[in-house]
Amino acid sequence: MKQIFTLLCLLVFFEISAQAQLDRAPADRPNIQGLKIAFITKQLSLNSEEAQKFWPVYYDFSDKARRIRQEEKDDEIAFEEKMLAERKKFKVEMKKILGSDDRVNKSLTLDRDFNNVIKKELEARRDQRLQKGLIKQ
Repeated sequence: MKQIFTLLCLLVFFEISAQAQLDRAPADRPNIQGLKIAFITKQLSLNSEEAQKFWPVYYDFSDKARRIRQEEKDDEIAFEEKMLAERKKFKVEMKKILGSDDRVNKSLTLDRDFNNVIKKELEARRDQRLQKGLIKQ
């Protein structure tokens, strides 16, 4: 039973990952989107049912945030106000999916957490290349 559940979770993950890569990821970085999906799924401990409900809401929120960033790039206050309103809507929707306030609050910080992990990894790789003499500062 545990193996079937694990297999089902993997299948859902790969389907979501493939769809996300086709719909949202730039052609030169499909791997980053897959890593992000895996990171968020692990951090929130999403089961297959939650994942099916979570990802459409998450992508909708991400699209809205991207649009707000573009529309309000010259007005910081308007940007913050609109983002706050969207984050509040996202939190309400996530509460229905994730159940606990801890998981919902965590879902609001995962983009930043993922970006920090990627940043640290890129810095570590750059440092390794510097030590090997492959690049200059």
